[in-house]
Amino acid sequence: MQADRYNAVARLLHWLIAAMIAINLATGLLHDPLEKLIRLMPFHKALGLTVLVLSCARLGWRLAWTAPPTLPGMGAAEIAAARGVHVVLYALMIAMPLSGWIMSSASTYPLSWFGLFAVPKLAVAKGSALAGFAHEFHELGGWIMLALVAGHALAALRHHFILRDGVLRRML
Repeated sequence: MQADRYNAVARLLHWLIAAMIAINLATGLLHDPLEKLIRLMPFHKALGLTVLVLSCARLGWRLAWTAPPTLPGMGAAEIAAARGVHVVLYALMIAMPLSGWIMSSASTYPLSWFGLFAVPKLAVAKGSALAGFAHEFHELGGWIMLALVAGHALAALRHHFILRDGVLRRML
């Protein structure tokens, strides 16, 4: 591994999870208007569970392998903002699929992984406070995730095209 670049596993997990999150944000936002044309929720749920598993792997990998050092020239506020966004993104990459799983567990709809096998439901009663909280969190968390992902992408593009400091190349 080059000291100034994330290793191949970290980069692969980053881009796989990023693509899945982008798809799930779109399916989450569009499922109501498109539900009569196409059933998006089974796919949304299966992809969310995949994000959960890959995010746990990514978090484990991140804890086991050090990230490249911060590039010179980045101010303390920028470093703190980047770290804060990363922490919240990691938390949401785990909490969003978990809240979705809780919601699905409280419903009468089946839960499967892309139709290949049934996913066990958690012991959550329909109409319970936990199911209600999971629903509210999932909706609000989706908007927060959308804002953070957009900000993260815009910051990476700023570093690449305006500052030209190599931040984006570290993840490519």
